[in-house]
Amino acid sequence: MLNHSFLPTDEVVLAQNAPVVNIGGKLILFDTGMGSLKQFGPTTGRLKSCLAAANIALEDIDAVVCSHAHWDHVGGIWGDDGKPTFPNAQVYISQTDYDFWTDEKKLGGDLNGLVKAAIHNLKPVRDRMVFFQDEQEFLPGIHAISAPGHTLGHSCFMIESAGKTMCYGGDLTHHPVLLFEKPLMEFAFDTDPKLSAQSRVRILKMLASNRIPFMSYHFPWPGYGHVGIAGEGFEYFPEPLHLSLLD
Repeated sequence: MLNHSFLPTDEVVLAQNAPVVNIGGKLILFDTGMGSLKQFGPTTGRLKSCLAAANIALEDIDAVVCSHAHWDHVGGIWGDDGKPTFPNAQVYISQTDYDFWTDEKKLGGDLNGLVKAAIHNLKPVRDRMVFFQDEQEFLPGIHAISAPGHTLGHSCFMIESAGKTMCYGGDLTHHPVLLFEKPLMEFAFDTDPKLSAQSRVRILKMLASNRIPFMSYHFPWPGYGHVGIAGEGFEYFPEPLHLSLLD
């Protein structure tokens, strides 16, 4: 499948796209990257510089919405200086994921690194944390959609404004070819691979049927496009980039 799509077959590259949404006076950041962690290689940890390039100050972020509690999504919440990266933001996450990944009994086991990162980033902001429920509109125009499997509390989000809708899928699918053409393929980093595959098919089918734009955290930048049905699987159609040349 990779060769057919003119992609390298010796490695699979996963981007990290953290969208910022303005919902009328409030700026909402979805997921936060790795922070200073380098388990995903030396090119991560650029969220702060990217926000600065977009003229967004860390103090301007009003809410951080977490699709789940893996280190590449919550790793940028708490700084190495012992302070919150986004000092004015509330943090939104499913309680299922918070409870699972901050369980200190899991330290020292197979999930040690992930649990350690979740404890470091999430427990210090527990007093400013809000747990959302499935189908809840927990911020204006933003609804949670439970999509368990990758983690037990993994969620996607429908974002609605001015009569338009898009879906931020988090880690519903990690790759625009492998997990699109064969959505029932099991992924080694899923907590429950079979449940994850069922969530993936259910939500991708809904997005394709309703022609709702879709953004994935790990797709090639900017990770935004559409979902089409192709046989027993799906096809990803990236949105064309419209770039402006600035003086």
